[in-house]
Amino acid sequence: MRLATIRTATGTRAVRVDESSAVETGDADVRALLEHPDWARRAATAAGPSHPVADLDYAPLVPSPEKIICAGLNYRDHVLEMGHELPEYPTLFAKYAPALVGAHDEVVLPAVSDNADWECELTVVIGSAVRHAGDAAAAAAIAGYTVMNDVSIRDYQRRTSQFLQGKTFERSTPLGPWLVTPDELPDGGWRITTEIDG
Repeated sequence: MRLATIRTATGTRAVRVDESSAVETGDADVRALLEHPDWARRAATAAGPSHPVADLDYAPLVPSPEKIICAGLNYRDHVLEMGHELPEYPTLFAKYAPALVGAHDEVVLPAVSDNADWECELTVVIGSAVRHAGDAAAAAAIAGYTVMNDVSIRDYQRRTSQFLQGKTFERSTPLGPWLVTPDELPDGGWRITTEIDG
C-alpha cells in the first residue's frame, strides 16, 4: 500500500494512492493516520473523496514528525569518496520539521552559502512507539519506507564535528512522495536512484 500527504484547497489530507486515484482516509496527514492503532485497516478501507494521481500536490509525507534522526557516514563508498575513515559507529544528526518540503517542491538554498550538495536516502517511518526493542519488535514498529533528499550545506556541515548546522536549513529537504508499507518490499529490496537535471 502507498500512502501520501497531499495539499488540497481545504488543507492537507492523508490519502491511499492507488493506480490512478488517491483516496482520502479522513486524516489531516500521514502522521495523523499513523496515530490510529488500526491505521493500516483504516487506510486500506478508506472511501473518502478521491483525487486523480496525476493532479496530486504532495506535501512532505509527514509534515510535523516528532523526530527526524539521520545516520551519517553510513554508506561505505560515500564515506571513502569524502575522504573520511570508516567509522566504528554511524554519525547521528537531526533535522527539524521546517526543513521538510514535498517531494516535488522547490528546495530553498540558503543565501549564506553556495556549497549545497544532495544525497538520496532511504527513510524509515516509525509508526508506533518502541523502546528497548529486539529485532522483531523493531521491525513491527516500521510503518513503511520513503525517500528523502538530504540536501546538505557542506561548508556549514564541516565547521565542526557535528553535522547539524549544515543539514537542517529551512525548506531544504524533500520528503516523499509516498510511504510504502513493508509488505510491498520486493525480494532483494529496492534500488534507490537520483536523477539530476532530468
